[in-house]
Amino acid sequence: MVAGDRTPRPGPLGGKLYYALPKGGKTRSVDMPASVAAELRQHIARFPPVEVELPWGGPGEDMERKKFPLLLTSRYGNAVAVNTWNSYVWKPALAKAGVIPPQAEGAKPWQWAAAPKDGFHVLRHTYSSVMLEAGESVVTLARWLGHSSPTITWAHYAHFMPEAGNRGRGAIDALFGDGESGVVVSGRNSPATPQSPRASPRGFQGGSAGRRGLSVRRDCSGQRGG
Repeated sequence: MVAGDRTPRPGPLGGKLYYALPKGGKTRSVDMPASVAAELRQHIARFPPVEVELPWGGPGEDMERKKFPLLLTSRYGNAVAVNTWNSYVWKPALAKAGVIPPQAEGAKPWQWAAAPKDGFHVLRHTYSSVMLEAGESVVTLARWLGHSSPTITWAHYAHFMPEAGNRGRGAIDALFGDGESGVVVSGRNSPATPQSPRASPRGFQGGSAGRRGLSVRRDCSGQRGG
């Protein structure tokens, strides 16, 4: 594993970009798998980072200006605005994958029927759910996500933990019997587990992406705190 620093990022306000610290107002380090690092090295070899100067902390003319090398820029070497990314890259990709309806005939390039739940932020939820399904610690994931407490992470993503309930039932199975004695060992997706649709916490429901089988997990409660 290698570490990647989550450092200042461009943020929009009134259509103007500026640099600001990420979620929580602080920098943090996130473990990066070797496969992702290899992809980044290839990307950097083809598209070297570009130093972009923007105001720091806000879009005002009197704000201090700073330069940072950005891995992703526009074709003109500028910081990528979120609306530009959503309209010309993200939503066309979703439409092509069948996650959202195609653009209406005669619509402008920025006119899409996609709901906010189909926004780019969904990838953050995908990452979180994949980590928990792989058995990663909630405490570690909370640190990577920048949550002030693991309780926040637990509240948003507990239903993605595959072993929730299974370990306890397995312990009782081991105490009283095994497969040879006719005891049926509880399965991962038995009705009592949080993964069962009828036992899922309120506010976590499959969206359009889930219905189409796309491997995207999201918090559909409308909260962006995750």
